[in-house]
Amino acid sequence: MDLFSEIGAITGQVVTDIEPLGGGCVSSVYRVSLRDGSIVVAKADEDGLANLPVEAGMLGYLAANTALPVPGVLFSSDRLLLMSFIPGDSRITDPVEHHAAELLAALHDITAPAYGFKWDTLIGGLAQPNPSTASWIEFFAEHRLYYMATEATRAGRLPSRVASRVEGLCRHLTDFLFEPERPSLVHGDVWTTNILAAGGRITGFIDPAIYFAHNEVELAFTTLFGTFGRAFFKHYNELRPIAAGFFEERRDLYNLYPLLVHVRLFGGSYVSSVTTALERFGF
Repeated sequence: MDLFSEIGAITGQVVTDIEPLGGGCVSSVYRVSLRDGSIVVAKADEDGLANLPVEAGMLGYLAANTALPVPGVLFSSDRLLLMSFIPGDSRITDPVEHHAAELLAALHDITAPAYGFKWDTLIGGLAQPNPSTASWIEFFAEHRLYYMATEATRAGRLPSRVASRVEGLCRHLTDFLFEPERPSLVHGDVWTTNILAAGGRITGFIDPAIYFAHNEVELAFTTLFGTFGRAFFKHYNELRPIAAGFFEERRDLYNLYPLLVHVRLFGGSYVSSVTTALERFGF
């Protein structure tokens, strides 16, 4: 793919520089400078595996239906996604956590008649099935834990005996989880490298993996890699009280899903993290 000529033809501008950016599990990400002084971000998919139109659809949905700051989609095809450039970095300070709590609490206030989404979405380039489901526990069991464990096993990265243990847990989720009052829209992949901030404020959330879920699944993920801490949870709890037992039990159970995603993508030590979590719940 000749990015200089292709992006130039799309934008009607001469491309003066292209610099690689971090991120992108299955596609390459670039900062693109144009002759008029503007900057855009490009994701290029050489192999056709990244499902860039799905990512564009998620960003478009968030832009049209929420106040969450996300990149604007300028162009989308199977091989190329052009987005507006958002200034900022991934340094998370207490003021940034405070602002993130406000943005995510507002996002989680957006609801729908059922769990899932209008179409299947993505997380880390992997498919997320989103059939409309009335029960959150059924949805999380079948279309998150069991589904991703099966995919990781098919990829040769999760031993079948561990997948069977995940299936056993799925049959007993009602022992640990409760049905929320209503579904909440979640970003779905909130961790440090998917957050941009400047001047103590969030400037953008990138790489969404949206669907309607229990908001606790999002809160849990922010703790898995230490993205947010006390300042975030204190303010979030003021806006949307967090039910008792989340930190003590449900957080670890909800984090089984991103751990399984990482097993499917990378294998390795994430398998032992999954088995440790399963043991925590007696499986």
